[in-house]
Amino acid sequence: MHLSHIETVLDYEVAAPAHLLLNIEAARAGAQALESEELVIEPATQVRVFCDDSSGNRFIRFDAKPGPLKIRYRASVQRGQVKVPTDLPEVPVNQVPDEVLHYLMPTRYCESDLMSRAAQQLFGDLPPGIGRVQAIVDWIHDSITYQPGTTDSTTTAREVFVQRAGVCRDFAHLGITFCRALNIPARLVVGYVFFDEPPQDFHAVFEAYLGGQWVLFDATRMAPVDRIVRVGTGRDAKDVAFCTIFGAVRMTQKQLTVREVQDGRLTPPVQPLATGALIGIEKPVPVKPARDPSDAGQDSARALQAD
Repeated sequence: MHLSHIETVLDYEVAAPAHLLLNIEAARAGAQALESEELVIEPATQVRVFCDDSSGNRFIRFDAKPGPLKIRYRASVQRGQVKVPTDLPEVPVNQVPDEVLHYLMPTRYCESDLMSRAAQQLFGDLPPGIGRVQAIVDWIHDSITYQPGTTDSTTTAREVFVQRAGVCRDFAHLGITFCRALNIPARLVVGYVFFDEPPQDFHAVFEAYLGGQWVLFDATRMAPVDRIVRVGTGRDAKDVAFCTIFGAVRMTQKQLTVREVQDGRLTPPVQPLATGALIGIEKPVPVKPARDPSDAGQDSARALQAD
């Protein structure tokens, strides 16, 4: 079992009354379980929280008054491994579940209709199945340079394909686009994971729907994909933004810290709990208390225990 200790600090300067929508909390779904979490907003304000039942995304919305604004989120999350068969087939379009079908459609950042010819030329002759998706991942890793600053929040997969450079979000968007162009449902996943370089930030990967299940892929190869603590799942980046701002608000600092601990005592059960109403999410892992000894003596602010 893998244990991740996460801390996110977001500082803003609010110029006029505004409204914010946050998606920074670890999902209470997937092959992960929240041991504890804490959210602090300064100055204190009334918040509204809700969860999207289909994706497991957890949202926080609140009004912000003019002046400095600080948001801090801390969590300890257990992350179990999910065994992925090496022979998973592609699912014919007429057998794709209704709730998964929209992950085949082109979206703002993933223009799979415009990239269809390129996808067919590069991967159309390969045998269908998980091996073809892995070939897409390998091609992106070998052909696209990871280079911060080469793209921005408006860059699409087609633009990344042309300029051959981008960051993790761009790598994921391109993988999603190629998959959809080949009639493989695919979606974006954003979360927390530790990696050496560059400095810590939210990390984006993608999932492909194969053999009736969602399988994670990371074309950047910056961290083991089974260590990612899932936060947001969506069609593309517009569904999983960590902060959506309505008003005149400027970010002054973003700082993420992820510490990972391996604990062989935290072995998930052979038969995980059922997923309930959540659609297409990895099976959840029951919480087993585990404390990092280095956490002893830290401040004991109000914590929200996972239920």
